[in-house]
Amino acid sequence: MGQNQPNIVFIFTDDHCEQALSAYDPSRMSTPNMDRLANEGMRFTRCYVTNSICGPSRAVIQTGKYSHLNGFFRNGQSFNGDQQTFPKLLKKAGYQTAVIGKWHLGTTPQGFDHYDVLVGQGPYYNPPMITEGEDGEPVTLPNTGYTTDVITDKTLAWLREDRDSTKPFMLMYQHKAPHRDWKPGPKYLNWLDDVTIPEPETLFDDYATRTRSAARQTMEIKTHMNARDLKLEPRGNLNDEQWEVWNAAYEPKNQAYLRALPNMTEKEIIQWKYQRYVKDYLRCVKSVDDGIGRVLDYLEEAGLARNTVVIYSSDQGWYLGEHGWFDKRWMYEESLKTPLLVRWPRAIEPGSVRDEIVSNLDFAKTFLTLANVKVPSDMQGRSLETLFRGNQPENWRKVFYYHYYENPGAHNVARHYGVTDGRYKLIHFYELEGEALDDWELYDLENDPNELNNLYGRPEVARIQRQKLNQIKNLRERFQVPETDPVFERRRRR
Repeated sequence: MGQNQPNIVFIFTDDHCEQALSAYDPSRMSTPNMDRLANEGMRFTRCYVTNSICGPSRAVIQTGKYSHLNGFFRNGQSFNGDQQTFPKLLKKAGYQTAVIGKWHLGTTPQGFDHYDVLVGQGPYYNPPMITEGEDGEPVTLPNTGYTTDVITDKTLAWLREDRDSTKPFMLMYQHKAPHRDWKPGPKYLNWLDDVTIPEPETLFDDYATRTRSAARQTMEIKTHMNARDLKLEPRGNLNDEQWEVWNAAYEPKNQAYLRALPNMTEKEIIQWKYQRYVKDYLRCVKSVDDGIGRVLDYLEEAGLARNTVVIYSSDQGWYLGEHGWFDKRWMYEESLKTPLLVRWPRAIEPGSVRDEIVSNLDFAKTFLTLANVKVPSDMQGRSLETLFRGNQPENWRKVFYYHYYENPGAHNVARHYGVTDGRYKLIHFYELEGEALDDWELYDLENDPNELNNLYGRPEVARIQRQKLNQIKNLRERFQVPETDPVFERRRRR
């Protein structure tokens, strides 16, 4: 393997926000192994996603193209794996490629020498997983254990036993956690029981200062969490042994809540739901962090660390009670931003921080340039390699375009698009439950970081508003965004 072709380990989680990663925010938990990547590498403070939802984000990463060009706009579609993707290009250039864990694109992975992926979302325990059978066709095989640990075990087995040491490799190590319904692993079922997690400032937001879209969503902790989310009906697909451990941890807490419930105020019930939800979410993240530590330790022990680029990110951000919400989808900061940590001992200065606007749109082109592979001209992002090396790139983006399509759909978030430069953000909500909208929101993030004060239409921001409207127009033209949304296909069977 030439020194100009490093190994690439892409670690990816589902729905992990900066608020639950201590290199960004230490107020809720410690993530020492993710922090290890930040301390030994680079942390990005403004990594924006193009479409804040699981499947579309993954399709953007595969192709380096916005949703309207890669054809995957919303969950429930099937990704067209016949199109150009970065794993295919790396494999053609001599890389050994593998994806292990969550795929969530509705079709069999293409461009990989090895795949072992969850069926759809996958459960938190005992996950069936799809891999290539002896006849070359996909086969679904059972697994026993906690899914986060199963994925890590399989990743380490591939690295130790199946990897071709004569080739550079690109490994996608992808977790289900901390996706809903946030089932912790056995090790952490009682972790945080004696801790009160701080409440976000906007937990009791009433949406009075924004357009009608914010109030019509269905992702409120107060109203829309179900008994399974809250572990009041927790059995799921746990086997008898797992259920015995689980029930011993949760049943006493559940009974205490049910006894207290008749005398609790509405505010107290919301606060209880918030604590139950956020602790389970953090417990899931903790197991992921442990798994990342195991993989990083192996890279060190095997002498691979120096020539391996390790990238950590998630498919989008998430709400840990901000605005009273769980889930993602919005162009508001908590779901627009995703963590991005990168360690590359050969090139990255330890402990470095970059504030440029970067995106999951950039990942495919970055992987190719790191591998010294020619980048197709139709990829729409930019390579981050220049930033990794500590250099100041020419003409880096100053403004970013976002577009969300999934309505009607889960959580009833209106279709919307917009632009942000990190200081000012303009959002256009244009369709909700089949109803055409023309609602605009403009925020000054420096003076209103919680995005509570919609400035659109105010004379004091008229110049900024005109500028942002022009930027939307220009970026929609540049990225070839059609005026009319596509008709979405139904999911095809695998």
